[in-house]
Amino acid sequence: MNRPLITGASGMLGRAVLAALAADPSGPQITAYDRAGLDLCDAGAVRAAVAADKPDVVVNCAGWTAVDAAEHDEAGAMAINGDAVRTLAEACADLGATLIHISTDYVFDGAARTPYAEDAAPAPVSAYGRTKLAGERAVLETLPETGYVVRTAWLYGGPRRDFVSTMIALEAERDTVHAVADQTGQPTWAGDLAAQLMLLARSGAAPGVYHGTGGGSATWYDLAREVFTLLGAGPERVRPTGSDAFPRPAARPAYGVLGHDRWAAAGLTPMRHWRDALRAAWPSMAGGRA
Repeated sequence: MNRPLITGASGMLGRAVLAALAADPSGPQITAYDRAGLDLCDAGAVRAAVAADKPDVVVNCAGWTAVDAAEHDEAGAMAINGDAVRTLAEACADLGATLIHISTDYVFDGAARTPYAEDAAPAPVSAYGRTKLAGERAVLETLPETGYVVRTAWLYGGPRRDFVSTMIALEAERDTVHAVADQTGQPTWAGDLAAQLMLLARSGAAPGVYHGTGGGSATWYDLAREVFTLLGAGPERVRPTGSDAFPRPAARPAYGVLGHDRWAAAGLTPMRHWRDALRAAWPSMAGGRA
């Protein structure tokens, strides 16, 4: 990987990927675009940028991530999460570049009770999930030999507000907080995911779908209690509640745990357990607090 191109460079994951690349001793020639620098919905601009920059690997961290807003504007979400991804994949195909595209556990319905395998049949229950599935299919159809889809979930790590930073803030403001205990997923530190993407980009692993989530599983309630514990606060101050306490326009998968078998098949190590990752992320998340 000598000439990586990163889209969505100002977002949580994009920043983490740029930090991982900056630490690379091989000194790759990095091109990075945020929304202002490259409108992914402008097909001509996308094709021109890829042709001019000549990347060997494109990491697409951009996307419509406003899950609830997608319910009211599925066409807008599809333009970014589906149509723009196809254009980017076609531009990579013209150049012979590899594309690593970020997707989500929302492509599944959440009805499982054991981890979803990489080849499990998708069945999204929200507009956001449908648009992300369209992007996955665009990559896999257009780049069968050089396309990777990496599904992630419950991402945290700044600079914008996420669940972990929200719990840190609420601990200082409230005597008790309520967290959902009937949704199960995998907290994932953006720093760990960025490192895993770099590992994948350099590995020569078979193309296709990989699951980039922290190991193990947790509810939002479990994650909130862990945050309070790391703050030195009493985890009993976190109270469990159901999803119905926080009604949202878009359905959330009740179970979004993803399996990691393809990493082993590729001879690569999956990401570490979410609790270990949270402890590693803690100095950058807690701002010097306990």
